Amino acid sequence: MIFEPKEIVIKDGRRAVLRTPEVDEAESQLNFIKTASGETDFLTRYPEEWEIPLEKEAAWISSVRSSPNELVIACYVDGEQAGSCDVSFLMGKKAGHRAGVGIALLRKYWNLGIGSALFSELIAAARARGTEIIELEFVEGNDRARHLYEKFGFSIVAVKPKAFKLKDGSYRSEFLMQKYL
Repeated sequence: MIFEPKEIVIKDGRRAVLRTPEVDEAESQLNFIKTASGETDFLTRYPEEWEIPLEKEAAWISSVRSSPNELVIACYVDGEQAGSCDVSFLMGKKAGHRAGVGIALLRKYWNLGIGSALFSELIAAARARGTEIIELEFVEGNDRARHLYEKFGFSIVAVKPKAFKLKDGSYRSEFLMQKYL
């Protein structure tokens, strides 16, 4: 699914563009997620776990762009990818009323309203599709993300204790949140 480009103004006054990544941006997509994964323990992988061949990343972007059930929206500020979010619409009679979402932002773009802009678009896409429930997970201690999700009406519905084991041997729980549309 392709998100048509949309310009927004972020809190520091700069203009940003929201759009679906192009296939030829596979390398910058990988660099973005590796960088974001190295800036926080709250994403699901470490940077070195993103060792994906460019051809595979390009194929994934192509499949997302042509899929009626997936949408990726990236945010670009001054030509640099600042963030990315996705929504995956579940299929079938039993689960087709649900969708899962995820988001990542580079640290230098935190607190500029980009996460809120991306979430607004994800929710609008889910509503337009007729989705009833949006779901996401966040890692214990990620209070910034939790605040964003609660601001958009998500509530915790479950917890997975010790869902993540960090390099230092400590564990973090994962919380499942839902928003009813």
